[in-house]
Amino acid sequence: MSVPVEAGVDAGLPWHLGNPVAEARAIKAGDAVVDLGNREVVEISGADRLGWLHSLTSQHMESLAPAEPVDALILSPHGHVEHFFSGVDDGERLLAWTEPGRAKALVDFLESMRFAMRVEVARRDDKLAWVGERVAVPEGWMSWPWLGGRAVLRPPDVLPEGIPAGAWAFDAHRIAAGVPRIFVDTDHRTIPNEIGLFGTHLDKGCYRGQETVARVHNLGRPPRRLTLLHLDGSAEALPAPGAALELGGRSVGFVGSSARHHELGPIALALVKRAVPVDSTLAADGIPAAQEVLVDPEVGLHRRITFG
Repeated sequence: MSVPVEAGVDAGLPWHLGNPVAEARAIKAGDAVVDLGNREVVEISGADRLGWLHSLTSQHMESLAPAEPVDALILSPHGHVEHFFSGVDDGERLLAWTEPGRAKALVDFLESMRFAMRVEVARRDDKLAWVGERVAVPEGWMSWPWLGGRAVLRPPDVLPEGIPAGAWAFDAHRIAAGVPRIFVDTDHRTIPNEIGLFGTHLDKGCYRGQETVARVHNLGRPPRRLTLLHLDGSAEALPAPGAALELGGRSVGFVGSSARHHELGPIALALVKRAVPVDSTLAADGIPAAQEVLVDPEVGLHRRITFG
């Protein structure tokens, strides 16, 4: 029995399939398949693609090896996150996914920056899935390491054979890993330093927004920091995405994604002002929440865990 997500960016995806705890255990064991078909897929091809993307994004792209996974951001001139994609290059083209409703803006921006470069950018009909390490991926399907398993680009309406798991268990898995979801755990003011330099490489040439990233990295103290919240388990509801995060009745940030983890209980990711003490108990949409540090408030360097 598949119960769909009723609202929000993932509306319509399977929320759970009858037993979210069993689904979470299947994810942990590497036996699960998660339908992420609402993500949008783009293809970037042409001889100049990697050098071109290197000049545009926050990521080191020009020497990207075939089959090497990559997360990349495109920033505003002031260093704020505007676009995101995650994918892999096969030696001839980069295939990548971005969040629901974001592909058109990404493609339009890239098209506007083509000039005389030998590159082509196009939408694709492929759909995304997450599969565990023990799930077989059909020959010819593109896949790469992601969150302890693999991201798989698949034909529409086809999934690899494994134990189906829903967005509830998958989000709990991702949140527990401390991995932000761009445009859900971020806002229009987010800079890479606040989310642990996710999708950002510090050893590369100039790109739009680099001055902000370099300045905050060198001086430390990003304006906000990503944190993992452990929520009071007695609350019936979870915080709404974008809900206020408060300390003593004062707004100190906002909550992004949240889920009930089969071992940790209710958890969430949030952006909180740097100066908030890391041992303070916060109120996430009115729910008491303890903090687990992901981004150092003094430096902004994040890598508590790396899944690729």
